[in-house]
Amino acid sequence: MIAAWVGFFDSLIALALILAGVIGAHFDLIVPFLGFQLFLLGLLFGVLSLILGIIGLFRTRRPEWRSSRGRAMVASYLGVIFTGLLVYLAVSAKGYPAINDITTDVDNPPQFVHAANLAPNQGRNLSYNKAKYAARQEQGYGPVQPLRVSQDPDQCFKEVSTLASDMHGWRVTYTDARTRTIEGVATTPLFHFHDDFVIQVRPAPNGNGSLVEMRSKSRDGEGDVGANYNRIENFFRTLSAATARSEKVSSHKPA
Repeated sequence: MIAAWVGFFDSLIALALILAGVIGAHFDLIVPFLGFQLFLLGLLFGVLSLILGIIGLFRTRRPEWRSSRGRAMVASYLGVIFTGLLVYLAVSAKGYPAINDITTDVDNPPQFVHAANLAPNQGRNLSYNKAKYAARQEQGYGPVQPLRVSQDPDQCFKEVSTLASDMHGWRVTYTDARTRTIEGVATTPLFHFHDDFVIQVRPAPNGNGSLVEMRSKSRDGEGDVGANYNRIENFFRTLSAATARSEKVSSHKPA
């Protein structure tokens, strides 16, 4: 029965494309964006296999086509899985704005200095495009605020430097103690997308404590499904906890 056979082969093609995309990108055999495209193409083949599998199940009820029923079932089962995953990804991405450059200060964002010298960034424009991103960021996430820390800027910068070096998937590529700036590359777990980030510690406006400003920018795509925003929020939570522990230890030291 044609629908059962075609659906079966479509499901195998879907599985092959998904595995090729994930494995190829994760182990750096292909560039991350190509891996993601193969992954999405595989999911689309999965939708097709589901449609053909259902048709095949319906048609193979006839005794003369019963031998193809197993292939129709495989196409349907795999199709359900892949279609469900595609729907999940689409729903998850829907709430995020189509931007891939997030900063805690849209008027005076931390600027990349060293990132432009990295080979993958040759020819890329790493400047912040306020007209393109600021309004979308505000609409999608609300105000993205810098982190206020009670430590003085130099002490805070040491804390930031230590934590940034220890963050999973992060690689610090540049440190400038004079401007209290750190740059690095964050690698996503599955497809190994590489995003550039810069963190800068600035004196608080009233001279008491510090402001930690951060910017995170993807190298690929128009949207990031919240990856850069979540990276900033996660680092700020980690830093807040670390500075709270440091302050607690300092308060218990004998005078």
